[in-house]
Amino acid sequence: MLGRLEQVAPGVYAWLVSETSHHATNSGVVIAADGLTVVDAGPTPAAVAPLASALGELTELPVRRLTYTGSHIDVTGGGSAFPLAAVYGSAQASHHLDQPPNPDVWKCLHPHHDFVDVATRPVSHTVAEAAHLCPASIAIPTSGPQFESLVVQVPGANVVFCGSVATFGVTPFGYEADFPRWIATLDALAEWGEIFVPAHGTVGGAEELVLLRSYLEAVVAAKGNPAAMAKGAWDQWSDSHFTDINIERAHMLESGDPSPPPSLLQMLDMG
Repeated sequence: MLGRLEQVAPGVYAWLVSETSHHATNSGVVIAADGLTVVDAGPTPAAVAPLASALGELTELPVRRLTYTGSHIDVTGGGSAFPLAAVYGSAQASHHLDQPPNPDVWKCLHPHHDFVDVATRPVSHTVAEAAHLCPASIAIPTSGPQFESLVVQVPGANVVFCGSVATFGVTPFGYEADFPRWIATLDALAEWGEIFVPAHGTVGGAEELVLLRSYLEAVVAAKGNPAAMAKGAWDQWSDSHFTDINIERAHMLESGDPSPPPSLLQMLDMG
């Protein structure tokens, strides 16, 4: 996947892909004395190969740590591009990545990618509470599109690598989300930095967080009815077809039903 390595602070870089959608994943890079910390690995080794190449041109330091902000294939599929890195993730990510792969579902969710022979790397270090990955960066458990998500904060640079907890210009995909918890996470993120690098979309700030929060509130307020979804700037976001699934998920969970939304199963041709 074409992209560029952009310095957002001394020793802190964002790998920003050229496409604004769920098919394209940004990554983060933090340089420490012993090596690099990479945040998120894209959907496939081929997709993340340009990042690996760019890092080789940037520094001779090895990639020591790879952090998954979730367990979905869009942030974990390229993990084998960093074979010597320790892999950090939530307990939920560790559990999911220990399960047999499901390339048919991956292909349905991300038809632009070839998942032949893609094998995700399992989590080697489970993050259950805020923990330093290196002196400059902290992995923090949160809740977002998955009940257990991670973000990586670089306090000295006022940078937060949000993973899929924040998408800017891209409709979030919350088929596993607890939306009130997700909204609370965004409120916390606003206190943790000034520059927010999402897994999908453009780099944002406080204004983009507020807009995403408003979208999630509108999803909850729709009470399961897509026709009741409020109009907003999100009408122009990519992947807008996910909104109906988000609305159904939010209403089902509010009603005490944590099962997968039927609209998701229909999209996966499993309904």
